[in-house]
Amino acid sequence: MGSAKSRTNMFAVWVSLAVVAVLAAVAVLVVTINNRPAAEAVVPESISIGEGADTVDVWFDFYCPHCQVFEDQYGPTIEELIDSGDITLNLHPVALSGLNAASGTQFSERSGGALHCVAEAAPEATLDFFQQLFALNPSGAGLTDGDLAALASQTGADAASDCIADGMYRPFVIDQAAELPTDPATEGAGTPTLLVNGEYIAITGSPQADILERIG
Repeated sequence: MGSAKSRTNMFAVWVSLAVVAVLAAVAVLVVTINNRPAAEAVVPESISIGEGADTVDVWFDFYCPHCQVFEDQYGPTIEELIDSGDITLNLHPVALSGLNAASGTQFSERSGGALHCVAEAAPEATLDFFQQLFALNPSGAGLTDGDLAALASQTGADAASDCIADGMYRPFVIDQAAELPTDPATEGAGTPTLLVNGEYIAITGSPQADILERIG
């Protein structure tokens, strides 16, 4: 029969081995979790409004002050062209990382995702929701998800509330920031971005020059 000292040493060895085994198992678990592929963003249908032969694409972040100014300047002309059947408007909400963080509530991704929810639930309400949200000139913390759902309901998209609450399209809106078309002159990208019939337009502040003279 071994001495008390030897039994103590053996106990210490077994404890050490057990600790090593546990640490190894934890390491394997951590590596496994870290190596799991990130959940893929749910890709919504494209947001297209109108049935005109000419196309106007607008890339924007609802939290972007320049985008709010763009909507004030160009929105009425674009709506007239949709109503007259001259254009199809394609909307591309994005969440720019800096703006998304600046709100403190990830408003850029939440509002962009909400627009996709509205477009899916009630396509006829999309333009109204888009216009009314921009008319609020979101700043500070932006709107809550409840506010966004209420605005969706107000514009006729009651069915969008669950989608907005779930944040279904938020990852997609974040990913879209990397898809912004680049300015051929500077190779930079930002919002707002305007394309007319697929051509990148250097925004001048004149809907006449930037859109009307390029269609029809």
